[in-house]
Amino acid sequence: MHKDILKLSIPNILTNLTVPLLSMVDLHLMGYLDSELFMGAVALGGVIFNFVYWGFAFLRMSISGIAAQAYGKNSDQEMAMVLFRGMLIAILGSLFLLIFQTGLEKLSFLMLDGSAEVKELASNYFYVRIWAAPAAISLMVINGWFLGMQNAVYPMLISVLINIVNIACSFVLVKNYGMNETGVALGSVIAQYTGFILSLILFLKKYRNTLTYLKLKSILIVSEFKRFLNVSGDIFIRTWCVIAVFTFFTSKSAGFGDVALAANSALLQFLFLFSYFLDGFAYAAEAIVGKYFGSKNKAKLIEASKKLFLWGSIFGISFTMSYYIWGGELLLFFTNKENVLNEASIYLPWLVFIPIASFGSFIWDGIYIGATASKAMRNTMLIASIGFFFIPYYVLHDKIGMHALWLSMLLFMFSRSVLQSLLAKRAVYVKLQ
Repeated sequence: MHKDILKLSIPNILTNLTVPLLSMVDLHLMGYLDSELFMGAVALGGVIFNFVYWGFAFLRMSISGIAAQAYGKNSDQEMAMVLFRGMLIAILGSLFLLIFQTGLEKLSFLMLDGSAEVKELASNYFYVRIWAAPAAISLMVINGWFLGMQNAVYPMLISVLINIVNIACSFVLVKNYGMNETGVALGSVIAQYTGFILSLILFLKKYRNTLTYLKLKSILIVSEFKRFLNVSGDIFIRTWCVIAVFTFFTSKSAGFGDVALAANSALLQFLFLFSYFLDGFAYAAEAIVGKYFGSKNKAKLIEASKKLFLWGSIFGISFTMSYYIWGGELLLFFTNKENVLNEASIYLPWLVFIPIASFGSFIWDGIYIGATASKAMRNTMLIASIGFFFIPYYVLHDKIGMHALWLSMLLFMFSRSVLQSLLAKRAVYVKLQ
């Protein structure tokens, strides 16, 4: 079982780590320009795309769980339909974003705090990066489906290529052509379409026979599409709770000033680095649990769950210790501005405890998705975001300022672990009795 977990998790970890690495490089490029405004602009623009793309992340999560269950049943047609239904939603969703991009930009900046200078630069970033939407959203579907097929290598290859291209293009466009915030945005666009082309090549190489099931009438069968949308809808609500928390966090950081926004943007990279690393095990859980859930093998499902938590605890402790020992040195990667570094160091202690407090939530997410226990995921996230993030912030922010943001984030991450643990038996394991 350890071998199966590592076989899926290691490629997923390598895949996932390229995502925060890219954000770190973008922030590094902006952090060494002549003003902290560029760091804030990319952070604020990035929040909008987190808002947009994470809004479609339900596709990757629901598809990987449903496809893994179809894989466990050995149903070729059901595996194909999951992919085609996801792609239909991805195409329609990305067209909607491109058509209504102006309204989306105006609404986003109306909701977000920040200085006029930062918002102007972030707007430049937005109008370039929005054109990556069709490729980016389609890749969520394709990568989720590959994972459901127990194939973690293809998403790794795609992600590595995307991020190599992205980093290379961003460096050239910023350093050689002085494009600054538009340079890192254009680098993302070029990289996403490069990755999408590779995903099509890999799909045709190994899964070409799936196309024999491509019939619109079958894709639109109401009962099957309804199940897909029910699971996706619950995960959609769950995902929007995450979006709301992180969007609020960055927006309120901007409300404390441009230096505070730059400092918290750097600190959030630490959280994202840990999150994407642990998501490697969560993705492995989706595939493994989905397979055993589909084949109704409860003993293997429980064994896999215990071993996944063992790995999660090891890395939760490791990241907490690493941030405690080297957190100050790591901040120097993002900027050389003394005012930003001093501000970030004040709130660094809050971040140190997040990995050990939250590793359980990532493992449970993967288990719940593999078992398509979407209602429980939705409910625990609603309680955690409202009861343990927003309410504590509004109660405390007048008394302790920006410390309230970090305390609320710590409570939010920890409460998810606790709530999912309390509901797991009924939500996941009783279903197979």
